[in-house]
Amino acid sequence: MILAIVDDLMFTSKIRSAAARLGVTVAFARSSAGALSDMRASAPALVILDLNNARTDPIGTVAAMKADPALAGIPTIGFVSHVQTELIDAARDAGVGEVMARSAFTERLPEILSRET
Repeated sequence: MILAIVDDLMFTSKIRSAAARLGVTVAFARSSAGALSDMRASAPALVILDLNNARTDPIGTVAAMKADPALAGIPTIGFVSHVQTELIDAARDAGVGEVMARSAFTERLPEILSRET
């Protein structure tokens, strides 16, 4: 199972569609607290974060994951507008495993979902 902390309808739809085509299970969380609770209940193979969505506090979520030994090893991928270099740096500093532009994430989505199954 992959956990996507995404509140953007367009990206939610893209992830759902790609996952359905590949037969991959993706759960969605719309808040940091909900995501952390879901992860503690059942550790996902991957966490996908929309780094542009301040409502879901992606940087804080990753910091909380890294501080929790049970969650620290879960792989993370974050997507972000390529012009937001400060946010990209903050995500990397917080421990997001792979940070990519939104366009690259969309292009590589089938490969991203497939490698974690």
